[in-house]
Amino acid sequence: MWRGVLLALLAAPLVSAAVEVSSPDGRITVAIEVSDRGEPQYRVQYGSEEIVAPSALGLRFKTQHAFDSGLSLSAGQVTPHSSSWEQPWGERRQVTDQHNERVVSLSSEQGRFMLRFRVFNDGIGFRYEVPEQPGFETVEIVDELTEFHLPQDSTAWWIPGRGWNRYEFLYRKTGLGDITLAHTPMTLRLPSGVHLSLHEAALVDYAAYVLDQRRAGVFQTSLTPWSDGIRVKTQAPFKSPWRTIQIAPDAVGLLNSDLILNLNEPNKLGDVSWVEPGKYIGIWWAMHINERTWGSGPKHGATTEETIRYLDFAAEHGFDGVLVEGWNLGWDGDWFNNGDVFSFTESYPDFDIQAVAYHARKKGVRLIGHHETSGSVTNYEKQVGAAYDLYETLGVRQVKTGYVADGGDIKRVDSNGVAHYEWHDGQFMVGQYLKSVQEAAKRKISINTHEPVKDTGLRRTYPNWITREGARGQEFNAWWNPPNPPEHTAILPYTRMLSGPMDFTPGIFDLTFQGPDSDQRVETTLAKQLALYVVLYSPIQMAADLPENYAERPDAFQFIKDVPADWEQSVAVAGEVGEFVVVARQERGGTDWYLGAVTNEKARDVKVPLSFLSDDGEYEAQVYRDGDAAHWKTAPYEIAIEKSIVSSDSMLVLKLAAGGGTAIRFRETGAVD
Repeated sequence: MWRGVLLALLAAPLVSAAVEVSSPDGRITVAIEVSDRGEPQYRVQYGSEEIVAPSALGLRFKTQHAFDSGLSLSAGQVTPHSSSWEQPWGERRQVTDQHNERVVSLSSEQGRFMLRFRVFNDGIGFRYEVPEQPGFETVEIVDELTEFHLPQDSTAWWIPGRGWNRYEFLYRKTGLGDITLAHTPMTLRLPSGVHLSLHEAALVDYAAYVLDQRRAGVFQTSLTPWSDGIRVKTQAPFKSPWRTIQIAPDAVGLLNSDLILNLNEPNKLGDVSWVEPGKYIGIWWAMHINERTWGSGPKHGATTEETIRYLDFAAEHGFDGVLVEGWNLGWDGDWFNNGDVFSFTESYPDFDIQAVAYHARKKGVRLIGHHETSGSVTNYEKQVGAAYDLYETLGVRQVKTGYVADGGDIKRVDSNGVAHYEWHDGQFMVGQYLKSVQEAAKRKISINTHEPVKDTGLRRTYPNWITREGARGQEFNAWWNPPNPPEHTAILPYTRMLSGPMDFTPGIFDLTFQGPDSDQRVETTLAKQLALYVVLYSPIQMAADLPENYAERPDAFQFIKDVPADWEQSVAVAGEVGEFVVVARQERGGTDWYLGAVTNEKARDVKVPLSFLSDDGEYEAQVYRDGDAAHWKTAPYEIAIEKSIVSSDSMLVLKLAAGGGTAIRFRETGAVD
C-alpha cells in the first residue's frame, strides 16, 4: 500500500507558485501554474470550494514542438474592466461587462504562447494566443490539451458528441461516469449544489470541441478533426476560441448570465437597423405531417396560390414574415443523399417567385427565403452569390439555411474534383457558416442556420446571424418516435439555450394531429405551447402550425399575436434543470411584461413573486393557464384564460399540469396611487 502511495507522490508534478486572478466580487478565483517539468495547468475556486481541480493546458502540433512541458511562466498585472454595451436586439438591451483580466506568458527554447484569462462574477473564459514567431508560418494542431477536472459525484445534462445526428439528441441526465464524448454546452450540478456550464465563445477559424472524458472526472477538449485527421490548420499569429465555464450557486443563476456574449467582439457590421426581429408563419409544418410535400406533385406545398394564402393570413394577423420551403428545384427524388441537385435560383413551375415577392411587398409582409444544401457545401458555395443577389432584388431580408446530412458527412469537393467529407463542427464548416453570414450581410440579409455549428455568441459580432437550430426542435414531434418528451423544453433553457437563441418553432395547436390515440403527437398542453414563446428565446419566433388550426382557437391564438420577439430585459425567476423554468421578459421599448413557465412530466404549483414589475405600475395580468383537468396526454387542450389586476407586490401561484405551462401578458394599465 505505502509503496503505491510513494510512487503516486513521486509521479505527481510539483508546481510553482500560482498566478491568480479573481472575479470582481472576489467569489471566483483562477490559479495558473506550471509543474516542476514545466507543464501548465489551472484550477478554479468558487468561494471555499474547489470546483475545477488542477487541469492541464497546452497545444500539440504536427511539425512544431508541443506547448505541453519545459515551459516557464510569467504574468502581467491584473487589469479590471467595467463597461456596458447595447444589443441591437436580444434578451436585454443593455449588457454589463465586468471582469478582471490577466495574461500569462509561457515560453521555452522551442516557442512561446500566452493564455488570456477573464474572470467575471458569473464565470471564466480563457484562450490560447500564439504570436508570430520563427517556425510557425504554417501550423497544424493535432491536439489541444485543455482539461476540466470536475468533482466525480456531479450530475450532468449532456448530449453525445460527434454522433450521426449532430446536436439533435435528447439530453441525458447521468453521473459523470456515463459520459464518453459530450457536446457543449454541458451543464453540471456539483454535490454542493453549485451549477456549471462548460462551453466556448467566439468560435472563428478553429475547430469546435467536444468533451472527451479521458480519466474519471477529467474532460479534455477534443477538437473536431478535418477529414485528414488534422484538428486545426492555421498560421501564427492565431488565437483559439474562449474556453468558458459559467458558474452559479443555483440553476436559475446560469440563465441570467451574459458571459458568452461578453467574450465576443463588438459588432463589425456597423448600422444593422435592417436586422429585424419578429414573428413569422410558414409553409413548413404541413410537410412534416405529410399534408404537403417539399417536392413537386399534387401535394406540393410551395405553390404561388398557397404562398399567397399564407401571406394574406400573416397580414391579417400582424405577422412579419412567411417562410417558404420547397420552392426551388432539387427536392424531387433522394435529395437527402444528393445535395448536388439543388438550384438556389430556379423555382418550380407552380411557384412564381416574382409574383409572390410582389404580393408580399403589397401586404407589408416579409418573404423569408430558404436554402437547403443537404450537406453539399461546394454546390452551395458555387451558387451562394447569385442566390443572395436574387433574394436582394426580391426584397427578401431573412434566409433560413439548412445543412441536413449525417454528422461527418458534409461534402467538400477540392480543386481536383475529389470529394471529402467533413464534420458540421470542424474548422472547414466553421468557416463556411460564417462566410454565408458575411455574404448575406453585404446584401442586408439575416441568416437563420439549421443543422448549424453550435452557437458561441457570434451574434454580437455579426448581428445578422439572427438565430439557429442546433438541438431537437418541434419537427421531431411530427415524425420521430418517440417524440420530444415533456421534460425536453424544461432542459433546453439550462443547456442548449445558454449558448444563444434557438429557432425551436413553437405554437402547435393541433397537438394530436394523428389522432388522440397515436404515439406521434406533441407531448405538451396547449398552454405550454404558448409559454414556449417566452421561455425559449429567439429574436424571430415562428407560429409553426397551419393557419386553419389557429383560426379554430382565436382565444389562445391571441397570445401568439401579442407576444413580442425582442426584449428590453429578461430575468429567470425560478426553476431546476429538467424540472421546470419560469422566465419573465419586458417588451423592448414598452412597459408590458410577459411570463412563461413550463414543467416536465410532473404537475406542480410554483409561487412567483412579481417583483420584476415596475414599482409604481398597475398591470392587467392576462393569464393563459392549464385548465384544472389538463394533462399533456389525457387532456392537452384544457386551457383557462383569465384576467386580474396585479402589481410588483403581488404573488402568483402557477398551477402547471403534467407537461403543461402558463403564459401571461402583464399589460400596464396605470400608476399605483
